[in-house]
Formats: sequence, structure tokens, C-alpha cells
Amino acid sequence: MSTRFKPKFSIKKGDQVVVIAGNDKNRTTPRQVLAVYPQDARILVEGVNIVTKHLKPNAKNPQGGIVKEEATIHISNVQLWDAKAKAPVRVRRERKDGKAIRISKKTGQEIK
Repeated sequence: MSTRFKPKFSIKKGDQVVVIAGNDKNRTTPRQVLAVYPQDARILVEGVNIVTKHLKPNAKNPQGGIVKEEATIHISNVQLWDAKAKAPVRVRRERKDGKAIRISKKTGQEIK
């Protein structure tokens, strides 16, 4: 992505999202966003895209070993979950008191 303009996404850390594409696709179970990487357009979602990592022994982990952990997925493969509608929703933005707020297109209410 270009570094001239900072990309803007409607998904933030701590949001509930559903995975709409890929191996972990499930439109009914919301999952929590652990981290957002806007420059790469990728996010880290709890329990999605589990990869196996082989760790060398080090001071923190003297044993080393094999660890399973989440890897990032592209932000286009998830959709924001609206708890009021109990469904995945698209989002529009509006300005209120100089701040950008997210509004669900399905219910028309603000997403906290």
C-alpha cells in the first residue's frame, strides 16, 4: 500500500467480526479482533488461521518446541458483527462532534 495516505478501515481492535471467506469461514459465530495492521490491510482474529511455528530454544523458552498460534488474515475476509441485529453488517461513517462514528447500514444505529 502507498505510504502517502494512511488507509482507513471500519474495524478496530476489540471489535467482534465474522469471517466471510477462507478456511475458517463462519458467518454465524462472532470472533474478537486481537490486532489491526492498517498498512498491510491485515488483521489478527482470535482462533482464525491457526499456524504451526517451530521455536528454537532461547532464554524465555529454554525447551523450544512447536507452538500453534493465530496468523493475520486480509481485512476483506471479515465483516463487522452487529450485536443488536445479531448479524454481520456493512458500515458507513458519519462525523459527530468532530469525531468519526461508525453506523450499521442494517439497523442505522451507532456501533460502539
